[in-house]
Amino acid sequence: MKSILLIQTGGTIAMDVSGDQKPTLNPQKWTELMYQAIPELSEIADIKMERLFFEDSSDINKKHWAALAEFIRKNYEDYDGFVILHGTDTMAYTASALSFSLQGLDKPIILTGSQVPMSNIRSDARRNLVNAIEMATTSLPEVAICFNDFVYRGNRATKMSIGDFDAFASPNYPPLAEIGINIEIRDHVRAPSNSLEVATNFSDQVFLLKIYPNLNPDFLSQINFGDNRALIIEAFGSGNFPIHGEQSLLPFFKKCLQNNLLLIITSQAAYDAVELKNYESGRKALELGALSAKDMTTEATLTKIMYLLARHNNNTTVAEQFNRNLVGEMTE
Repeated sequence: MKSILLIQTGGTIAMDVSGDQKPTLNPQKWTELMYQAIPELSEIADIKMERLFFEDSSDINKKHWAALAEFIRKNYEDYDGFVILHGTDTMAYTASALSFSLQGLDKPIILTGSQVPMSNIRSDARRNLVNAIEMATTSLPEVAICFNDFVYRGNRATKMSIGDFDAFASPNYPPLAEIGINIEIRDHVRAPSNSLEVATNFSDQVFLLKIYPNLNPDFLSQINFGDNRALIIEAFGSGNFPIHGEQSLLPFFKKCLQNNLLLIITSQAAYDAVELKNYESGRKALELGALSAKDMTTEATLTKIMYLLARHNNNTTVAEQFNRNLVGEMTE
């Protein structure tokens, strides 16, 4: 029987909705529910449960990513797989971050959670938990999100719904597995590696800006980017933004690049890829020296640049590495 480490970090799955109270994180209630569930789960694997921290996922940040990566490194040789219970709001960010932080995997790192607390009778928590533990016993050497009978590559997933059990999607990459009567693991799973490399540093020298109609460039010129080294632009469509008249963002982008900021363009549209050569605005951005996020999710784009900025002081090196497919986060 495989040995699985179940890591609790908080989130909706661990909330208590008993009585008339509003949902609240309740470590004691969660522990009671888990010990009730363990006898059933022990038919799947030998499970050890650890509570690393207990947070609403809105409060998760790079310190928590580092703690998770370090905790998995510490326990890596002792278990056959890992399941991380996590809130859904930032699960895709954590999954993306861990995919860069834990490279060279030969065993599964599976994130899951629920849309409804486990203490609720109509919760999706039990199904997701059972599925995640079962996936952690397979030969899936990836950081993945297991949710609603699908398994997605962590750095390809994004949250699509707050009220549907089918909360996640992988817009530009097919699921790694589908869980029905049988588990169907697809052929495009990454090959295992026995040379685990762990990086726990992420830089916060990055700013994410969403473009919207009538955005005033004068407002942007007042932003003090301080020590930031990268600016991610969530543009329209395939990487478009205003370039004519008073609304043109080109002078602002030029100023950013002149101040040695890496300019990265991603899209507000989840599906398909940024293609800067398609339209005039994108071509002008390329001429200035902007980078394309291609078909990466915003979560992967952000965590990838945070990971690279922490590893390299030279922006040229960061740009070269950003354009490479490091852990399956983009299509080459």
